[in-house]
Amino acid sequence: MTRSDLVEALASRFSQLTHRDAEFAVKAILDAMGDALVKGHRIEIRGFGSFSVNRRSPRIGRNPRSGESVMIPEKRVPHFKPGKALREQVDAKTAEILGREPKNTA
Repeated sequence: MTRSDLVEALASRFSQLTHRDAEFAVKAILDAMGDALVKGHRIEIRGFGSFSVNRRSPRIGRNPRSGESVMIPEKRVPHFKPGKALREQVDAKTAEILGREPKNTA
């Protein structure tokens, strides 16, 4: 699903929202989430999952073209961990599509 697909789904689901309003709402939410992650905050959406920032230590890599060693600096990268409800929902829907029983996680 792309950003425009999300805007379309939101606009069609809530008839009182114009396409422009739905686009503004999606942009506002994604901007707020991005700003929070840049500041190092953790975002938790119950039933969906959590977003956090992971630190990647500096390391020595290799240039694949020349074989020369290259120093790769430290990075902070966004990380998403799906919540239990989302994992179970995806597993159940996948099992339904494939015609098998969902796995029990108990």
